[in-house]
Amino acid sequence: MNLVEELEWRGLVQDMTPGTKELFAKEKVKAYIGFDPTADSLHIGSLVPIIILMHLQRHGHTPFALVGGATGMVGDPTGKSKERNLLNDEELQLNLKGITEQLSHFLDFNAKNNPAEVVNNYDWFKEFSFLRFIRDVGKYITVNYMMAKDSVKQRFSGDIGISFTEFSYQLIQGYDFVHLYKTKGIKVQMGGSDQWGNITTGTELIRKMLGGEAYALTSPLVKKADGGKFGKTEQGNIWLDAERTSPYKFYQFWLNSSDEDAKNWIKVFCFFSQEETNALIVQHEEAPHLRILQKALAQDLTVRVHSQVDYENAVQASEVLFGKTTHDSLNQLEERTLLEIFDGVPTYKLDRIHFAENISVIDLLSVLTNVYSSKGEVKRALASNAIAINQDKVNEQSVISSQDIIKGKFLIVRKGKKDYHLIMIE
Repeated sequence: MNLVEELEWRGLVQDMTPGTKELFAKEKVKAYIGFDPTADSLHIGSLVPIIILMHLQRHGHTPFALVGGATGMVGDPTGKSKERNLLNDEELQLNLKGITEQLSHFLDFNAKNNPAEVVNNYDWFKEFSFLRFIRDVGKYITVNYMMAKDSVKQRFSGDIGISFTEFSYQLIQGYDFVHLYKTKGIKVQMGGSDQWGNITTGTELIRKMLGGEAYALTSPLVKKADGGKFGKTEQGNIWLDAERTSPYKFYQFWLNSSDEDAKNWIKVFCFFSQEETNALIVQHEEAPHLRILQKALAQDLTVRVHSQVDYENAVQASEVLFGKTTHDSLNQLEERTLLEIFDGVPTYKLDRIHFAENISVIDLLSVLTNVYSSKGEVKRALASNAIAINQDKVNEQSVISSQDIIKGKFLIVRKGKKDYHLIMIE
């Protein structure tokens, strides 16, 4: 199958201009997607355009990623109910650097026949005067045409309205396409379905300014089956940067996806063939409790975005709550990961001075902390073999020493099978 057929079965095509599919089938094509530099990291909402560029390159075409050094100074009104804060130059440069580094993780910039390339639209806008822009570009697009775009219409119908700055955004993005068509031979711009208006402004400018023919292809915006916003948790965005979202939390996001979402996302975000994907879906439906799709999705994406080691660590961390780890493996986990695993469990703080000598388990759990309300309650639990500390079962004779403290800071208490408590040593 050609590129468009591949994207279609994966559910990655929303709209395309006539002739787009035929273009990809008959020649090697240069195409681009723009990335908005609103932060120094992309989040998983950006994975779809990244993956489309990866498919583009795998099919022998040449991918370009445009980072919006110029458009980032203006702000895209698409999907926004109000004007956002504009970035200063220092913030913008940091964001551009971070995003460019991340893109190099996914695209091959040294491919022999179709190396990927990153371009920055500030490079061609920095010398472009306002008067020259409205004379040479603005005269080709009517205000009526611009106002008909959904991103503009929505803002006109609201209470806040739209500034001239944001109103001009589609012209600036449209000229990006003109410049890249003229200087790089790029014929196709791709993006999310909400970008259709901005992208087709570019094809219209190419037709009117250059007499050329350019093409547009958009993908559906990923949504969750329950109507929730994709890529959002109570803590905020799921980022691609490990410092913003740890590999453990990244892994957990995919592992906890619903069956319906997993069936969709395994096609969208992974590179398994159609046959492999269908086989995974059949296996999953035969034994949903094994969560085969979720595990395949979480493994594939954690390895690709982070690394094999990060994936293995995330799996090991996930097994902590099922009591499948040892004292030594707990010590190997990062402190941040441990805190994430036990986020929300009852937590107690204890002064390190108490560990100058050995402490009996009974005193630790009932006198020094309130894990149990009384010594008698601790003894009854111990008699039924229901308490583990750092995943090791303990009894009435057990004592805890400073050597037992995980990473010199934590004791992990498990009551029964899944009732965890965390003691933090300060």
